[in-house]
Amino acid sequence: MNRSVLISGCSGGGKSTLLAELAARGHAVVEEPGRRIVSQELEGGTALPWVDMAAFARRAIEMAMADHTAAREQAGWTFFDRGLIDAAAALQHLTGEPILEKLSVAHRYHQRVFLTPPWPEIYTTDPERRHGFDEAVAEYDRLAAVYPTLGYDVFMLPKIAVADRADFILDCLSREPKQQ
Repeated sequence: MNRSVLISGCSGGGKSTLLAELAARGHAVVEEPGRRIVSQELEGGTALPWVDMAAFARRAIEMAMADHTAAREQAGWTFFDRGLIDAAAALQHLTGEPILEKLSVAHRYHQRVFLTPPWPEIYTTDPERRHGFDEAVAEYDRLAAVYPTLGYDVFMLPKIAVADRADFILDCLSREPKQQ
């Protein structure tokens, strides 16, 4: 069974906070590639989304593929704050390069993907997230359309407390058919 679970959706929708909650409960988590890249690149690189978005997306794809491979060694659930699909969707949207479907077939995640909806009440910018809410919603709309076309079952996370969101995900995963 594929136990690599993607949590994607709107930037600023509470994904990182949710991953921290899942980690506190003993689950393996993988931090968002984009945030790790921005932290590294702020030390003097140019693969930043506001400087060279294509280079940024290519780095995110490389990092996400490595993360996905490493997660196969985990015994339990591994929860990803974004991942390969998000990075490939960004690059394909930016350049038109038809990369998304090929990478999605080669590097599958768990069938159930969880999306955080736009949530303006909690959205904030920071040194690693400089884009505005409208841009975050546009990205969310693209991702919400992409995942079903790649054969994933999308579950929208309700706008509830983080502990309840974690319970929602774990409950959804516990009720899945055994053949997956």
